[in-house]
Amino acid sequence: MHLIGASGHGKVILDTLRKCGENVVGIWDDNEKLHGFMGMPISGSVDACKRAGVNPLIVAIGNNAIRKKVADQFDGKWLFGIALHPSAAISKESWVNEGTVVMANATVNIACIIGRHVIINTNASVDHDCIIGDYVHISPQVGLAGNVKVGEGTHIGIGASVIQGIKIGKWCTIGAGAVIIKDVPDGATVVGNPGRIVKMKS
Repeated sequence: MHLIGASGHGKVILDTLRKCGENVVGIWDDNEKLHGFMGMPISGSVDACKRAGVNPLIVAIGNNAIRKKVADQFDGKWLFGIALHPSAAISKESWVNEGTVVMANATVNIACIIGRHVIINTNASVDHDCIIGDYVHISPQVGLAGNVKVGEGTHIGIGASVIQGIKIGKWCTIGAGAVIIKDVPDGATVVGNPGRIVKMKS
């Protein structure tokens, strides 16, 4: 396995893969000041990774837009791996797509579909029949009730709660601790309890 991104998020993914017994052989990052990462040398830049043609990859970048930008450079030409922490509880009746990472003590319940390059972070709970779009980040301690849909690129902040049946649009930001009781349109930033829209992307 190869990781693109040598940052705090990359540390968590590398630790997860090691706990799974996965052999990580390459770390790639554009920061020229980095020479080592978690006891491993930096293999080179993202462009060098493309030239090397290595497989499989995980894009270990926490920012959703940047993760998508990087992953799009490799899409269709490289294999992407998956990192599932051994302590995560993931239903065998759910589907986790390529490039996705599920962190320690997270739960993905039955009949969920988790998209590509998703982050389901520490202690997050995704209940039955949820559909999570590509490039979503579900932060630590988030709780999604059943039948929630989350659109591409949305970031749900730490400790937020979403009641059953809610639809959250694409590229939204849900603030830390927010309580979502109504559908959220594309591009909205929502904060508070109950959640209220404070900004819309133009």
